[in-house]
Amino acid sequence: MTAEGGSPAGAPSSGPATGNRPSHRIGSLYLIPVPLGPAPLAACMPDQVLALCRRLDYFVAENTRSARAMLKRAGTVHALRDIEIRELNEHTDPASVPSLLEPLMSGRDGGLISEAGCPAIADPGASLVDAAHAAGLAVCPLVGPSALLLALMGSGLNGQRFAFAGYLPARAEERERALRELEARSARHDETQLFIETPYRAQAMLETAVSVLRPETRLALGCDLTLASERVFSRSVARWRRDPIPIGRSLVVFLLQATAVGSQPRRSARPRPR
Repeated sequence: MTAEGGSPAGAPSSGPATGNRPSHRIGSLYLIPVPLGPAPLAACMPDQVLALCRRLDYFVAENTRSARAMLKRAGTVHALRDIEIRELNEHTDPASVPSLLEPLMSGRDGGLISEAGCPAIADPGASLVDAAHAAGLAVCPLVGPSALLLALMGSGLNGQRFAFAGYLPARAEERERALRELEARSARHDETQLFIETPYRAQAMLETAVSVLRPETRLALGCDLTLASERVFSRSVARWRRDPIPIGRSLVVFLLQATAVGSQPRRSARPRPR
């Protein structure tokens, strides 16, 4: 497998100096998606990605303990104590991010992993990817689970135009305002809006959305994707009000699609891009 703009998974990067690159051999930064929960690794990570995880001995992760546990599940050719893991999270000083690339500048390949899903998507790892580009390193995104795309695939909503809003505000008034703004944007641009919430606030977010959004707006949920408890719902807000479904503390991606006031929802299939 060859990552666009990078080396084949598992292969070392090499070559003469170009742009910002030094003249000696430097490593590549591999962006490694990890399971969205306690799912079998083989069910959501390709063999070549697992093989790369087992080969690497340097990682940047949000949390050392959970990263080491994931690598133990994946298996490794190294003793776990010999695998170097450095943390990059919301507490990391932005000025120290380039120093996380020092092993790569010295010739080692490195892996960036998130707590779940794809690194650098709603994830502090984006700053490391930016620093890697600035340093002239090869950045190699790899195949694996993405909660956002899985939820969009399963929603039946517009997959031609969509936007991700990240986390909405926690305060009630600000959250309601944000939901109305997303609904208005969706109607204006015929665009699916995606957002996420922490499991302990997911039920409250659903209840707020159902109370604030217009009855004809479609509201979809991708809950616990790739896990044994996976559920996907896609219904009008009016139906959510008539027939509520509790979601508890699920890992949820929320999606909404609104229609312009006075227009009818479009249910026909959209043409595939060429």
